[in-house]
Amino acid sequence: MNSPKIGAVLIAAAVLVTLGATAQPQPGGAGQAIKQDAKAVGHGVADGARDVGHATKHVAKKVGHGAKDAGLGIGHGAKKAGIAVGHGAREGWEATRHAAKQVFGKDD
Repeated sequence: MNSPKIGAVLIAAAVLVTLGATAQPQPGGAGQAIKQDAKAVGHGVADGARDVGHATKHVAKKVGHGAKDAGLGIGHGAKKAGIAVGHGAREGWEATRHAAKQVFGKDD
């Protein structure tokens, strides 16, 4: 870069810095109040999001535990039904065997 371009860039930078400093909100000014309000709103949104997250976790646990309990109930019921069917089949087999032995004259 040559001198005139460097000088123009330095002048432009100085103007931007000056305008930036004057645009900054002064302590206790309206800009500060807006900043504090925005911060309060941000905290409120974060608190609300945290509460929704906790509620979602609570509901998910309830649904999960309910599904677990239902699964156990179904599993235990199926186990009991299977045992009952097995016992019934065993009793049926023993009755058939006993009847066949009586028909053919053999002892148990």
